[in-house]
Amino acid sequence: MLNALEVVTVVVVGVMVGVEFSVAFVMNRILDALPEDSSQLGHAHGGRMLGALMPVWYIGSLVLVGVWAVAGWHHDGTGLVVTAGALLILSVVMSLLLLVPINNRNKTWTPENRPEDWKQQLNRWGRLHYVRVAVIMAAFACLAASLT
Repeated sequence: MLNALEVVTVVVVGVMVGVEFSVAFVMNRILDALPEDSSQLGHAHGGRMLGALMPVWYIGSLVLVGVWAVAGWHHDGTGLVVTAGALLILSVVMSLLLLVPINNRNKTWTPENRPEDWKQQLNRWGRLHYVRVAVIMAAFACLAASLT
C-alpha cells in the first residue's frame, strides 16, 4: 500500500512540476512573443484556466506527501519526504501571498481596463513563478531521492 502511495505521489507532483515548468519556460515565452493585446489576453486566459486547477493540484500534492510522511514514518527516506512537504507548503504560501494577487488582477484585465504597469506586474509574476518552480522541483527531487 505504501509503495502505491509513493508512486502516485511522485507522479502527481512530477506532472505538476512539468506543467509549471512548461508555463515558465514555454507558454510564457510564446505568449510574450504575441502582439501586445494578444499577449496580455493570453496571460489572462491562462490565469483563469490554470488558476482554477492549480490550487487543487498543489493542495492535493501536499496532502499526498503528508499521508506518505505519516504512513512511512519509520521507513528510510522519511526526512526527505518531510522536507518535500515543507517545500510544498512554502510553494503554497508563496502562491497565496505573492502570485495569486497578481494573477487575480490580471485575469480581469482587458485592453480597455488594464493598468499602465501591466507589463511590470506580469514580469514580477514571471520572476516569482521561476522561484516557485525551483521550490517545487526541489520538492520533487526530495520525493524521488527518498525512494532510493
